[in-house]
Amino acid sequence: MTNKNNSMIADALQQADLRLLVMVLYHMTGDDIWLGPDFAPGRDVKLIADEQAGFSDDTARLIRQAALDLLTDPETCATPKITDPGDELMVRMMSHCLAEQVPPEYAPMMREQMAFIDGLTDLPPIKQAQQPHEPVLIVGAGISGMAMGVALQKLNIPFEIIEAAPEVGGTWWYNRYPGCGVDTPNHAYSYSYGKPFRWRSYFSPREDLITYATGFADDMDLRDNITFNTRVTQAQWHDDTNDWAVTLKDADGNQTVRRVPYLISCVGHFNVPRIPKINGIDDFAGTQFHTARWPDELDLTGKRVAIVGTGASAMQIVPTIIDDVAALTIVQRTPHWVRPVDRFHDIISDGAQYLLEHVPFYNSWFRFTMMWRYGDGLLPFLRIDPNWHDPARSLNRGNERHRIEMTDHIETKLEGRSDLLEKCVPDYPPFGKRILLENGWFDTLRNPKVTLVSGAVTAVTATGVCTDDGNVHNADVLIWSTGFDVAAMACQLNITGRQGQRLEDAWTGGTNPTAHLGMTVPGFPNMMMMLGPNTGLGHGGSTITQAEIQARYIAAMISGAINHGTTRVEVKQTAHDTYNARLDDEHKDLIWQHKGMTTYYRNQAGRVYSVMPWRIVDYWQMCRTPNWDEFETGS
Repeated sequence: MTNKNNSMIADALQQADLRLLVMVLYHMTGDDIWLGPDFAPGRDVKLIADEQAGFSDDTARLIRQAALDLLTDPETCATPKITDPGDELMVRMMSHCLAEQVPPEYAPMMREQMAFIDGLTDLPPIKQAQQPHEPVLIVGAGISGMAMGVALQKLNIPFEIIEAAPEVGGTWWYNRYPGCGVDTPNHAYSYSYGKPFRWRSYFSPREDLITYATGFADDMDLRDNITFNTRVTQAQWHDDTNDWAVTLKDADGNQTVRRVPYLISCVGHFNVPRIPKINGIDDFAGTQFHTARWPDELDLTGKRVAIVGTGASAMQIVPTIIDDVAALTIVQRTPHWVRPVDRFHDIISDGAQYLLEHVPFYNSWFRFTMMWRYGDGLLPFLRIDPNWHDPARSLNRGNERHRIEMTDHIETKLEGRSDLLEKCVPDYPPFGKRILLENGWFDTLRNPKVTLVSGAVTAVTATGVCTDDGNVHNADVLIWSTGFDVAAMACQLNITGRQGQRLEDAWTGGTNPTAHLGMTVPGFPNMMMMLGPNTGLGHGGSTITQAEIQARYIAAMISGAINHGTTRVEVKQTAHDTYNARLDDEHKDLIWQHKGMTTYYRNQAGRVYSVMPWRIVDYWQMCRTPNWDEFETGS
């Protein structure tokens, strides 16, 4: 900071979020005046808040001047008074920053997520003499697989990551359709450790996400532990040796069998594309594909395109391709609630980037505000009020307010188009399905090239699709935006546990996946999974946060077993059943059990198997330390 031109810093401070500057000033000075009423920000519930933070112009100038004086003083910059606030002070600081009371249980989790503390420092590393002879085998080098690798790396536990693709990134490597991007704010959708990344916007495109993932693999020295272009075709537990025989198949078709002490599935939810079985689907004469398998050289210029489905992928694709195509038919089974986000497309200015990269603690507090507004705060609005007067429409007073806000947005965007309006307002409560973020969707629907069809595809012909309204829609290109086989998860690895039991059978043919804390299954010793059953975040939050929580828990389990000379760890059936009974009971009062809709979050029997009913902070607390009373162990 000392070599930077003062005018450059002053210019950057004009673009600062003043809430964050107040936090910086308190960290650097320790002066309680910055947590006093004179510098209390106004409450702002928008995801991307107003940088003025409710301060008067005079107070804003005072804050910026104090920051300028501090940031150009080499001695003060080198010696912040507060680095890790501790839990009690952290609560005070978070509450001051947001202008709302933050519950105390968030302090330790946020201190970890803001990199004030290292979440793995309290776990004992493995001594050289205790290291297993064979590495832990991680399947998948996506977001969760890399988090798992880092956690084991920090504890000196040898590991190898098997990846079917030629590069890291997981779902971001496979999904490369036009408009592909993240719908979680990037500064929350990133690891709490590693080198900070220069996100160009608040919600970045897929290209940035891949750049981040590949750079992370480099920065954390993971590449030497990754075997690319290789698939796991089956895994078999051996009771006599307490290890897994894992069959690997490389790109040339060569097969090898690896014996490993622990098997960790990091394949996630969204990697098996689902295309419905429809009459005539093989008869289509044009180009057809699933969104997750978008052809690299595809040119849609002047083409008639039909896209089936209106979920997250379609909502990103449609506004991106509309200028290229000659005509676009969208087949929608069910409309989705769409949440408008002010400044969704904003690029982060150079001045703001400077602050994020150079001002101590500014990036950490920016991350916190994004995590808070896109995290647990929504969950109370998804809880069913048994006395609510219109449960078919909404769940409670807050949920109704969200419904009104989103309906107003749709009506404003589609004013004068009653034909579209009746197709686009859902008849189920908000957030019952995955919430989508507005990115020009409704403006695109008004384009004269677009035909929105409400219904289902009943057949495919050589020239297009037939829908249940009796119409035929001709197309040159047919795109299936029909989601993924979310229930498959680790089943796709063809895993067989104790006594010849297949994981798919344990999960009722792969239709009802269950696991203790979403990570371990009875009958499958020394096998863990990340982002498994009931760990999805239906109420908001970052998948990367979930990955870090689970990686720590699994690393603690493996390191604890190794340090105690245990070679076999298996969750007890009673622990598994008790946890899932609690989970199912919690879901009874939440929106995803609502009868007025269908959702991939639940199976045909009506059980919610995908998303989590807890707050993120509750799950974080559950996963801090393995409870060894819940496991059978042996040598």
